[in-house]
Amino acid sequence: MRILFIGDIVGRSGRAIVTQRLPDLIRDWKLDFVVINGENAAGGFGITELIYHDLLAAGADAVTLGNHSWDQREALVFIDRAEKLVRPLNYPPGTPGRGVALIEARNGARVLVTNLMGRIFMDPLDDPFTAVEREIAACPLRLGADAVVVDIHAETTSEKQTMGHFLDGKASVVVGTHTHAPTADHRILPGGTAFISDVGMTGDYDSVIGMSKDEPLNRFLRRIPSGRFEPASGPATLCGLAVETDDASGLARRLAPVRIGGTLEPAGPAFWAA
Repeated sequence: MRILFIGDIVGRSGRAIVTQRLPDLIRDWKLDFVVINGENAAGGFGITELIYHDLLAAGADAVTLGNHSWDQREALVFIDRAEKLVRPLNYPPGTPGRGVALIEARNGARVLVTNLMGRIFMDPLDDPFTAVEREIAACPLRLGADAVVVDIHAETTSEKQTMGHFLDGKASVVVGTHTHAPTADHRILPGGTAFISDVGMTGDYDSVIGMSKDEPLNRFLRRIPSGRFEPASGPATLCGLAVETDDASGLARRLAPVRIGGTLEPAGPAFWAA
C-alpha cells in the first residue's frame, strides 16, 4: 500500500498547495491513502467544516488535528458528523468527535488512523500511550486493519521518538507533527514501523513556524505583543512522508520525505517515479 502523510497545513498558502498538487500526486504516485494534519488550516488556528470538505475533495482520506482542534468553535459542532476528522484520542471521555477511525483506502484496504497529543509542555491530557495501546489492541495490524497510521502531535522529540519505539511493529506509520520544522530522522524502526520525529508543516517557510515574521520578531525582541499572529502568505512548501507498506505484514518497506514547492530543498520518493 502507498501512503502519504502531509504535515500541518498552515493557513491559505498551505491549503492552496494541497488543493493544487495533491490530485496529481495521487495519480502520479498511485497513492492508496492520504492523511493530512489540518489543525492550523483555518488562518493558522483550527479547522472549519468548509476547509475539512475542501481537503477531502482534494484527495485526503483522513484529516487529523491537535492542540488547536477547538480554536474554530464550529469544530465542536460539526466534528461529530465529520467521520474522517480525527481529534486527539487522549482527550477526556465525553469530548466531541472521535480519536480513531477505520477508513477504507482506494485499494479496498482497511486503514486505522489515530491522533495522539503529547503531554510535555502541552495540555495535561490523558496518557497517550495507554490510550493508543488500547485502541490498537482492539483493532490490531493484520487482523483488524491492513495498515495503522498514528499522528503523534507533540512538542518534544523525546516524547515522539518514545511513541515510535512503543508502537514499533504494531503500527505501519508513526508520524510526529506540531513543531512545523521537518526533521531528518525518517527511518524504518527495527520492528518495521516507518517513523519521523516531525514531518514539517505545509505552509510558507519564509516565516516563523508559518506565521508572518513581524509579530514574532517584535515579541522576542521587545517582549510586548503588538498584534495577532497571522499566517505567512508566500509560496508554500508541501511537506510530507511517503511510505510503502507490505501487503502481507502491514509494516513499512520503504519511505521517503516529501518536500514540494516553496523554499525548501525538493524531495520525494524516487522509488515511485514513473
